[in-house]
Parts: sequence; structure tokens; C-alpha cells
Amino acid sequence: MDLKDMRQFLAVAEERNFTRAAERLHMAQPPLSRQIKALEDEMGAPLFLRTPAGVELTEAGQTLLDEVPNLLHLAQRAAERTRRAAQGLTGQLDVGIYGSGVLDVIPRVLAKFHAQRPEVRIALHNLTKSEQLQALRERRISVGFNRLIPPEPDLVVESVLREPLLVAMHEAHPLAQRQQVGMADLDGLPMILYPNEAIHGLAQEVAEAFRQEGVRLAVEQDVEDVVTAVALVASGFGLTIATRSAASLRLPGVVFVPLRSRHLKDLELSCLYRRGDPSPVLAMFLEVVRAHGKSEAKGGNGLRPA
Repeated sequence: MDLKDMRQFLAVAEERNFTRAAERLHMAQPPLSRQIKALEDEMGAPLFLRTPAGVELTEAGQTLLDEVPNLLHLAQRAAERTRRAAQGLTGQLDVGIYGSGVLDVIPRVLAKFHAQRPEVRIALHNLTKSEQLQALRERRISVGFNRLIPPEPDLVVESVLREPLLVAMHEAHPLAQRQQVGMADLDGLPMILYPNEAIHGLAQEVAEAFRQEGVRLAVEQDVEDVVTAVALVASGFGLTIATRSAASLRLPGVVFVPLRSRHLKDLELSCLYRRGDPSPVLAMFLEVVRAHGKSEAKGGNGLRPA
């Protein structure tokens, strides 16, 4: 028994007449009669009593009639949900997050996407760069956000925007009143580096810039993330170099001063996803990400287009 059989049975049951049911279904009466007879054979019981005035439901027919409208409604709902999923309007989006982008850019991107696609469930996964790469390949996440992503043949790394770098320091530090801080100003000062992981990241970029500019790097702490780094700055342990997004932390006693460097320039925030992923939800999300990046770059807040 398929959907066509159910619709034909329902028409006959409601009209109590084969001719009127056939007109309602826009078909001839003889084929409808044959279809109902075939359905009765399949059910193993007569569904209608033929009378001179039309037809009446048997007990078996009434039992089937009690179920058919619900089945047709479920089928219609399933078809509608399938269409909406194909359009990226429903489903789940698993997002890998890490670093300073979580503090500013990513929440606003997610908020915009949620406003446009409220039926899509967003699941966030706090993963390091290497963990995001593995989770993408294992299909545990659909998209990740991170910085300084190495080229990967099976993944697309798409820059969202570029952020200027700042030096975070305690408000009592002698450099805190400067309009700008140069690399030479950091010579020998206690620095807090992050993230502390195997894949090349900001910590390695900072160390290389110190070396290239002939400035002594005094590492006070190696930590895993920007939140820990800025918290240590607030406690007076040293200084850290961070992106503009980190300034949204606003920890008491911490100020952020623009960094001037020949080698440390703007740092990109990228999203990464599987090459050739056909997910319509992902496609819709990437549209929001790209539009947000362009909007931020035009906002005059120090961000630049990727």
C-alpha cells in the first residue's frame, strides 16, 4: 500500500461513490475501481460494500479510514522536512571553535545564522587546531574556526577576515600609556605565549618575529589559550600579543595597545571545512560567514577583508 493507494481509498471513503471519487482524483472511474479491488486483495479483506447508491465502508474499511489521514499527514510532514533539509533550513551544524575568535567574531556569526535559520541546531565543540582537523576528517564537525591553518589537500581553508595585533598589558605597566608599542619596546620583557600546541600558531609567529627583528624574547609562560594568557596579564605575570578580538575580554586592569612590527602583521581568522562537502546547511552557513567578514571589514573597526 503506497501513498497513491491511500489517497484513492480516502477519496472513495469520503465520497461514498466511485464516480465522484474519480472526478475528485481527476481520473476515470474504471481504473479507480480496479485500484481499490487490488487494494482489497492486498489487505485480504473487502473495504467497501457496493450498493445501488454507491458504497459503504466495511468494518475493515472503517479501521483503515481511521489510520489513513494520519499516515498521509506524516508522509506530507516527512516530505516537507526533507525539502527544508535540502534547502539548508533544518538539520544540525557542528562547529569547531577555539581561540580569540570565540570571544567576538564567531558568536556574532552564529547569532546571524541562527536568526536566519532558527530550525538548524548549532552544536559547538571546543577543539584545538589539530583536533579540528581530525574532527573534520572524522565528520564529527562540519566547519571549524582557527588561525594559521596549514594547507590540507582534503580541506578548504577560507579566510574570513584579518585582525590587527595588540599587546595586552597591565594598566600599571610603563608602556600602557603609549599610543603604539614597537617590537623593540618588548625587548627582554616577560611574555606570555599561546597557544601551546604542536601545530604552528601565533606563539611560533611571535617567537620568529622577535628573532627576525633582533629582539630578546623572555618567555614567562606558555599557555593553551588567549583567555588564560590575558588572565595572567591581569595578574601581572607579563605581557601577551593578541588579536583585536581578545580585547573584548575586558578583564579588570588589562589594556590593549596596538603593536607595530615589520614581521607581525594582521592575523587572519579562517574557517575550514571538507572539500566538496555537499551539505546545504554548511553552504547557507558559509554565506553568512562571508557576508559577515565583508561587513566587518567595512565597519572601520580595524578589521580588513581576507
